[in-house]
Amino acid sequence: MNTVALILLIISGCAWTIVYIDSIRMGFRDKTYCMPLWALGLNICWEIIYSFDGFSHPSVQLIANTVWALCDILIVVTYFRYGKSKLPGRLKSVFLPYSLLAFFTCLMIQLAFYLHFPDSIEAAQYSAFLQNVAMSVLFVVMLCQRGTSDGQSMLIAVAKWVGTLAPTLQQGLVQNFNIYILIMGALCSVWDLLYIFLLRRKFAEEKQG
Repeated sequence: MNTVALILLIISGCAWTIVYIDSIRMGFRDKTYCMPLWALGLNICWEIIYSFDGFSHPSVQLIANTVWALCDILIVVTYFRYGKSKLPGRLKSVFLPYSLLAFFTCLMIQLAFYLHFPDSIEAAQYSAFLQNVAMSVLFVVMLCQRGTSDGQSMLIAVAKWVGTLAPTLQQGLVQNFNIYILIMGALCSVWDLLYIFLLRRKFAEEKQG
């Protein structure tokens, strides 16, 4: 890995670690969960799978995956502790089975990528960028559904954008040209920037109110 690629990898690792740490802090402070359920499920399942896979070939990415998985466990705790009140009426009555089914579904999706691709690195890339698009969309949906900024911060929003933009450049341009990664990364930026804009507007509305 060349120097530029390593720097981008470190930036991504630091940015996503900030997202997770602030999500934990905000979750317990606001008594809510800060990452949408399906995004959280895809995230933690990806991290667990590729952390175990990475033990056979240790790298900087393995360290990041392991740290993120440990952080995500605490975010999962906030979801199960506070998430029921955030669900629509009918889902509240089936909160636990619905949530467990969601995590199981996310695990199966991630395993499908892992078992389909002969190269686990390629599997990790393709699944990660697809889930990041889903996550970026789901954060916008979460903000609109809640109608408040509870459990959300500009630090999370900006770090999430930077955390995806850096590996987009690293894996889509610097290491090699990958049109799939560039398209997915571009979609992430569009939705991340929209989320930043909407969140900033929501903060302004709440301040005036």
